[in-house]
Amino acid sequence: MLDATTAPAGLFTDDNQVTRCVWCRATLPYQQYHDQEWGMPVGDDQHLFEKICLEGFQAGLSWLTILNKREAFRSAFAGFDLDKVAAFDDFDIKRLLLDAGIVRHRGKIASTINDAKRAQEVRQEFGTLATYFWQFEPELAARPSQITHQALQAMATSAQSIAMSKDLRKRGWSFVGPTTMYAFMQAMGLVNDHLEGCAARVRVAVAREEFKSPAAR
Repeated sequence: MLDATTAPAGLFTDDNQVTRCVWCRATLPYQQYHDQEWGMPVGDDQHLFEKICLEGFQAGLSWLTILNKREAFRSAFAGFDLDKVAAFDDFDIKRLLLDAGIVRHRGKIASTINDAKRAQEVRQEFGTLATYFWQFEPELAARPSQITHQALQAMATSAQSIAMSKDLRKRGWSFVGPTTMYAFMQAMGLVNDHLEGCAARVRVAVAREEFKSPAAR
């Protein structure tokens, strides 16, 4: 097994000789999320809505903290059915503030309810949330030819995440800053930011090639 000092920067190799991005090293569930979900292209509105809300809850925290609470979040927020969440009221805010399974932050809870209403408006205009979000997928030519640890560290935002953030804010969404939106783009497969040498990078690249962008339909 390669340790942190001998593995390429930003990567680690486990006992089974599987090389992964080092950010998922902490736990097995984190590695499973990295292998099976992160970067895989998503065209399902409920999944997209869930992730953008959870990215908002992550602000100031680690994604591992949110991942460990994800099932509790799903239970608390009606499976992130955006129509159900849009109907939440003050009673639901009080209920959620008492739920120890989630992040009990009044502003983030209120933001999720607000964003569900804004998501309804986006869906009405574009047909699906996927059609809206995938219009911000960057052209392949605009991406680095190789994603190294050093390159990734320099990409906390992008022109597309800044544009997405700006447009969402104009539409009344909250907790959608450019850095948060870039993390959303990474997770939902609008970009492939698995590092060169990561075992998941090729799988994600193939999945992206096979995925038809909803914005192009």
